[in-house]
Amino acid sequence: MQRREFFRHGLSSVVLPSLINGFSIRALAANPFLQDEAADLNDPDRVLVLVQLNGGNDGLNMVIPLEYYDAYYAARSNIAIPRNKVLSLEGFPGTGLNPAMTALQNLFQEGRISIVQGVSYPQPNFSHFRATDIWLTGADAGQVLPTGWAGRYLHEVYPRFPLDYPNNAMPDPLAIQVGSLVSPALQGPALTMGMAISNPNSFYDLINDRPEAVGATTPVRAGEQLAYIREMAVKTDQYAGVIRQAAQRVQQQSDKYPAAGKNALADQLKIVARLVAGGLKTRIYIVSMGGFDTHARQTEPGDPTTGNHAKLLGKLSEAIGAFQDDLAYLRIGDRVMGMTFSEFGRRIRSNASGGTDHGVAAPVLLFGESVNPGIIGANPLLPDVATVRDNVPMLYDFRALYAGLLENWWGIDSLTAARLLGNNYIPMPIIRRSNAGGVEMNR
Repeated sequence: MQRREFFRHGLSSVVLPSLINGFSIRALAANPFLQDEAADLNDPDRVLVLVQLNGGNDGLNMVIPLEYYDAYYAARSNIAIPRNKVLSLEGFPGTGLNPAMTALQNLFQEGRISIVQGVSYPQPNFSHFRATDIWLTGADAGQVLPTGWAGRYLHEVYPRFPLDYPNNAMPDPLAIQVGSLVSPALQGPALTMGMAISNPNSFYDLINDRPEAVGATTPVRAGEQLAYIREMAVKTDQYAGVIRQAAQRVQQQSDKYPAAGKNALADQLKIVARLVAGGLKTRIYIVSMGGFDTHARQTEPGDPTTGNHAKLLGKLSEAIGAFQDDLAYLRIGDRVMGMTFSEFGRRIRSNASGGTDHGVAAPVLLFGESVNPGIIGANPLLPDVATVRDNVPMLYDFRALYAGLLENWWGIDSLTAARLLGNNYIPMPIIRRSNAGGVEMNR
């Protein structure tokens, strides 16, 4: 196996040594033999937080099309949210939120939420694995890409990573995933451009200086390749140090977070806020929550405002609400943009098991002080009599959202953005501008 091929395929699943009480990170990165450092392409102070909703979120029961409520109710009478329970959105009488999402309703009224309707891609795939891969890599439905969309962006800005890193200009991890595995979204041309914090408990073990468990556990074989792995382990130790220092700078956070362990997403976002406020220059954070594959018992019989999906949406709303409060408390809200995504939506018509099956489009939520607030796109037009094959139609390609982030959040030029995304997508107007215009609003 050639060195380049080893780094591309053979190293992506290697786990570096445990650092502190089970805190494990991966800091494997791009090919060190590529071009010199790129010019400063973007704003280094702006942070993106990606919130992955694993399983395929039912957008119709999250963002309810009051404008077409009769058709909505007819299609899913066994799980439809009662009209009088839907949370209103000021300025948008035709649209409302699931009653579990009071914190997001408040953020919407404050101008810190943007809802993008009908996000998907042409010829959608209904396999969880493949659809997730498409979203994370930015591929077409019939295309398999070896790199992630965010990994390509980071490689564009830091092309010599990890050879010359950490350094004075960028002493911190480029991207961090709170979870045991690094997302394929962060995969660069050779290796991943990010690292993973295995779980919140291990994070607090690290920053509280619990006894170290660093060991050279890799067997001595395969020569050059393993020497490279050992080099990465050294860099991992360096990154653990800067993470600890950043976290220890923040001693007080918002009291809006639920108790530790009560809301896993909130626990993850609390770590993100602490690291950003502590001074890390990390560009991208990825957090996640699962359980959205609601084929059965999506709601409780007799009360569609309760049940599995409502609990998930409630935790999502609570976590984002606490996170936004924390960002404001820490005075970093203008630097942080968040976006939710799920691999696909659900069908218009519910099934006989009180759930919904894999579908096409769903809303994406963006949150932060810099979002262009409101609703982008119209409510999905629902048929009077929906069949089991009917889907929420696509209005916007998810890669147009990525283009909006690359160009308008980080300042990447349009030609570079098109090269990174494989096509010239018109960037979505998701960032607040003093002279904003042309945003399609559903009023």
